[in-house]
Amino acid sequence: MTKKNSSTDILIVEDEAPIARLMEIHLQRAGFSTKTCSNGRKACTLLEENHYQLMLLDRMIPGLRGLDLLRWLRKQETLKILPVIMVTALAQTEERIRGLNEGADDYLPKPFEPDELVARVQALLRRSSHQVIQQQKSTIDVNKDAMEARVNGDRLDLRPLEFKLLRRLMKKPGKVRSRQYLLDHVWGINAFVEERTVDVTIKRLRKTLEKYGLGECIVTVRGSGYRFDEKPHT
Repeated sequence: MTKKNSSTDILIVEDEAPIARLMEIHLQRAGFSTKTCSNGRKACTLLEENHYQLMLLDRMIPGLRGLDLLRWLRKQETLKILPVIMVTALAQTEERIRGLNEGADDYLPKPFEPDELVARVQALLRRSSHQVIQQQKSTIDVNKDAMEARVNGDRLDLRPLEFKLLRRLMKKPGKVRSRQYLLDHVWGINAFVEERTVDVTIKRLRKTLEKYGLGECIVTVRGSGYRFDEKPHT
């Protein structure tokens, strides 16, 4: 039985349904979880709202062309390190070079062998995983006056409440903070919001930190709340 890589989500952006289904079947057989999308603009929304470990991107998609989507992706602070394999029928050398220059990490021409697709995905994820482990040795630098946090010099794209939540948790690493405590000290004692609001904000904050391999810094303590770990497990 194939062991499932439950933490590995692959976004397949492909408008030819048979090819998308072929990718999906073979990647799932290899143990990966997948999400398919046939439109470039819809892919942008999915990338903003969810966390993916890798994207398979067809060049000739409707809504927003593959290269345009790739350019957009590489300009996003929290998405620019996402590994991307471009899949296309445009197999000429100059087309591959153009895709790589625009930010693709690998190139797979159509038609392709499913085994090669899986092998390329696995190889790219191994490389990116190594980079994440290195990044987990980094620290989060918080500047209270500027209301910003940085990792390796990159400014984290945080909303004000996300920044305040991160700063509050980081004030005493290892100490568990209840949802009510966080509501009182981040949102304010006069704010009428539900405890679930904390969970939603934590989820968004983790999504940003995960791009730098630091998502596990914020630990859920079941029945109690959350704590910040300076040295997350790798």
